Amino acid sequence: MNRAEFFFDFGSPASYLAYTQMDGIGKRTGAEIVWRPMLLGGVFKATGNASPATVPAKGKWMNADLARFAQRYGVPFNRNPFFPVNTLVMMRGAAGFENTQQFRPYVDAMFKAMWVDQKNMNDLPTAAGVLEAAGFDPAGFMAKAESQEAKDRLKATTEEAVSRGVFGAPTVFVGDHMFFGQDRLDFVEEALRAAR
Repeated sequence: MNRAEFFFDFGSPASYLAYTQMDGIGKRTGAEIVWRPMLLGGVFKATGNASPATVPAKGKWMNADLARFAQRYGVPFNRNPFFPVNTLVMMRGAAGFENTQQFRPYVDAMFKAMWVDQKNMNDLPTAAGVLEAAGFDPAGFMAKAESQEAKDRLKATTEEAVSRGVFGAPTVFVGDHMFFGQDRLDFVEEALRAAR
């Protein structure tokens, strides 16, 4: 089966930009896109990596570069003034919704809240409002996100990512080939076309 595994975290603006392109890549190549929510903070801790934003000069460059790619892709992108945001609960929610019809609506709502609408998703009333607007019951969501199943799945996916060589987000695998960064999606598409 021709497929790409897309490892992501809502707190990564580069993950957002890649997210806006993955469906198109899947359609153009006939590949299945497998969405793999992981905890970027856990990846950083396990690998000794850190956000580019922790290096001021790199953070300044990255913000400009992300804006250039958003313009190239023709997608909305607004730097979140509350960055960095602790995404643990959001990512547990994604893990909890995996393999359900609610997964993509949830993923769409979280990425939009973070990188289009500039919401402070660490503020509980704000997060509840985003969930309600997207058709989710905040109390039901919290029960799912705090379930042992969601916690275990997120931890397992994060550990799997690290074991496969992941050190940041987004990371895409086509078979054993790993591609890091939203600026490497052309290589992802080439690999998927070659695998057909």
